Amino acid sequence: MTSAEIRQSFLDFFASKQHKIVPSASLMPTAPNLLFTNAGMNPFVPYFLGDREAADRRIADTQKCIRAGGKHNDLDDVGLDTYHQTFFEMLGNWSFGDYFKKEAIEWAWELLTEVWKFPTDRLYVTVYKPGKGDPAEFDQEAYDIWAKVLKKSGLVPEERILTGGKKDNFWMMGDTGPCGPCSEIHIDLTTAGDTQGKLVNADSPYCIELWNLVFIQFNADEHGNFSPLKNKHIDTGMGFERVAGIIATTKGFTDFSNPPSNYNCDLFTPIFAQISEMCGHSYKATLPANPHEPTEAEMLDIAFRVIADHIRTLSCAIADGILPGNEGRNYVLRRILRRAVLYGRRLDLKDGFFTKLVEPVIEILGGVFPELKTQETIIRKIIASEEAAFERTIERGLLMLEKIFSTDPDQISGEDAFTLYDTHGFPLDLTQIIAAEKGLTVDTEGFQKAMNIQRERARAARQTSVIRVSEDSDDSSSTEFIGFDNGRLTGTEAVVTNVITDEGKTFIVLDKTPCYAEMGGQVGDKGSLSIDGKTYPLVNTTRDANGHSLHEVSGNLDASAVGKTAKVNVDVPYRKAVQRHHSATHILHHALRSILGTHVQQAGSFVGPDRLRFDFSHFEQISTEDLRAIENFCQEKILENDPVKWYEVPYSEKPEDVIAFFGEKYGDTVRIVDVGGWSKELCGGTHVSATGEIGPFKIVSESAIAAGTRRIEAVCGSAASGLIEERFSILANLAQTFASKPAELPDRVKDLQNRLTEAEKSLKQLKAQAQSSQTAELKDETRQIGGLCVLVKRLQVDNPNDLRTLAAKAFKEIEGDLLVFGAPLGEKVTLVAMASDEAIAKGFKAGDLVRTLTAELGGKGGGKPDFAMGGGTMPDKLEAVLAAWLNNLEKSE
Repeated sequence: MTSAEIRQSFLDFFASKQHKIVPSASLMPTAPNLLFTNAGMNPFVPYFLGDREAADRRIADTQKCIRAGGKHNDLDDVGLDTYHQTFFEMLGNWSFGDYFKKEAIEWAWELLTEVWKFPTDRLYVTVYKPGKGDPAEFDQEAYDIWAKVLKKSGLVPEERILTGGKKDNFWMMGDTGPCGPCSEIHIDLTTAGDTQGKLVNADSPYCIELWNLVFIQFNADEHGNFSPLKNKHIDTGMGFERVAGIIATTKGFTDFSNPPSNYNCDLFTPIFAQISEMCGHSYKATLPANPHEPTEAEMLDIAFRVIADHIRTLSCAIADGILPGNEGRNYVLRRILRRAVLYGRRLDLKDGFFTKLVEPVIEILGGVFPELKTQETIIRKIIASEEAAFERTIERGLLMLEKIFSTDPDQISGEDAFTLYDTHGFPLDLTQIIAAEKGLTVDTEGFQKAMNIQRERARAARQTSVIRVSEDSDDSSSTEFIGFDNGRLTGTEAVVTNVITDEGKTFIVLDKTPCYAEMGGQVGDKGSLSIDGKTYPLVNTTRDANGHSLHEVSGNLDASAVGKTAKVNVDVPYRKAVQRHHSATHILHHALRSILGTHVQQAGSFVGPDRLRFDFSHFEQISTEDLRAIENFCQEKILENDPVKWYEVPYSEKPEDVIAFFGEKYGDTVRIVDVGGWSKELCGGTHVSATGEIGPFKIVSESAIAAGTRRIEAVCGSAASGLIEERFSILANLAQTFASKPAELPDRVKDLQNRLTEAEKSLKQLKAQAQSSQTAELKDETRQIGGLCVLVKRLQVDNPNDLRTLAAKAFKEIEGDLLVFGAPLGEKVTLVAMASDEAIAKGFKAGDLVRTLTAELGGKGGGKPDFAMGGGTMPDKLEAVLAAWLNNLEKSE
């Protein structure tokens, strides 16, 4: 069978068992603690938690997964063995409160042995048996089911069923949340197939886990308790590449003489063929006896595997809107790409080779993951851009290595290896191989120490949350929102259910409200509340975790207001200004996806009465032409005055062209905002009823806020009118100042810039001459203290950079050992210190000096032992502080 046939037969099998076949979810996870979707169950977490009811109680799919970075990280193993990939597909079948262990076990065995014809005498299964301190009890139910299944196949259960503890046979979503015992199916791939299960879970490539059947039946709380779930679920996962690789390697289970390898299947062979065509080498399927010292032939095969895996990862991630960058998951992708490019050099592949491998990936996977075809142009463009940028920086890493080699070291330090890894993209294994060619080793312990420090920083920054199962869905105490109806924005009567005072603020809770509570980037409503004839200004509306709208009011109210009727009036002009900007945000999002590409994904937003901010994924600065086109696109859509409608549907029934946002948590019912039929998004905010209400639209700025993430700020309606009026006024004033027409201003300003450039050039020359003269004079002010040449001086300069430059020149000219310069700059003071090796050896470190002196000047600073800078807020004390320090130095001689 081909890999495509294997995948389809899996889906067809479970379709015959009344499972709905669903498409793969995105590689962009919804959970805040994940870098990527890394398991088939990730998209179904809301069903397990009870946050959302599954439309279908039986589901099967093939899920795209990436394991690189974070808890599950296979990156450094890829290429060195034959069964790890950073990107893989997980085949899975799921039951949400429907069937349980019996069906899951029987169907798994049926598919493997009757449909795919896996040899039963090579299969072993595991069940959960708790060790000391492990939760729950021995999974007798699973054992008994397996015993019947195995006996029916003519096998002896005692020879085929193994047990495992929490490590191998108890699955947990996290430290808390849904969990349960699991049962694994393994295959013995040794030539004779007679290991009697001794290699199961022994990390042997000759005994592979095929399928993990998870029986979700408990809920773990933060106190370590495991309680039975109201609804029990099935969650299974099978490594698609493993199955395809085994069938390919064994030629349909007829030949077990070759080492097992995922890379032997046709998911990889077309990529290998393309690589071979470009470099002239062929893939020989060798494995390194020593991964750190592979032979030349083994090195070539490692490179083949690395490159083939990594192009799959990059292509599929980019297709899902995850772009290479400098932080988090984006940085992981950049490192993966760089690792592939570096290994490409081992195959003598020319610059730009990696981009050319997108084609076979799309040919292989585009049929099952159509987003690869849709985003092909963007995938090629991004990989080409990243590849070209890295080619320009590779030389720096190689130069660093040559510099290290020139010092004739005993080994490459862990710190240097980590710098090569973290800054230049050199994986440790490649650094070890290059070092071995020079007869050197790498301090792997030091490397791991540096790596662990980085991981701790990442772990400290990672978002975590306590996972809880929702057993009940009673939200009767939450505030009913009635503010989508414009007719109820003023004069609405509601009952006060609570009065909350917190840190001097007063919040009113009502049973229903027309006031929109701050959420989804949209600011909360303002207005007024009247109780017992007294009116209280409403300054903001927010929402608590239980769905209560909190109306923050000015004035004193206490619990005596509970039960009384409040008349609520929304500030309608304020609301209208906000919703103009919110609807404009939807139009802007549509414009970005139409002009830049559908890889654009919303990454955050702010919607207020006077501006909007929209953050989105994109790999480069938007050109002036594209920015103008985006603004014109938005304005044209506004002028068309299309209707804006909204309606609610069950989440499972939302149309396919509706955009949902990663990281958002959706319930059973969702609200769709439809702008003219061409923009449909899940949104709970308020909007105009027709696009023409938005009025003029102007983009104010476009900038980068992180690698791979851009930000556009814009205004519309009266805010845009005000901006336009302000800009025209500025233009008119400038024209008057320059005594020219507005159209002539660009030429006048350019002429002025040219004159200024010439003046600055002359000034710089004069300043350099003055500094040279000043440096010569400073020679006479040095002192010999304790065998050191010392210069301490208060100077007059224009800026900190001039002080730094002057210090460097003077230190070199006087051949000094210890230099401290200070200069008052307005209401502040700047210090710079420099120290020679001899001074450092005697305990005078520049960083320590600056830290001490700036503290006396009301500031702070520091730096390296040989150079440091800092500042303070007491320039009047500078001379005295320097004199006192110099005096103490002379006394200590």
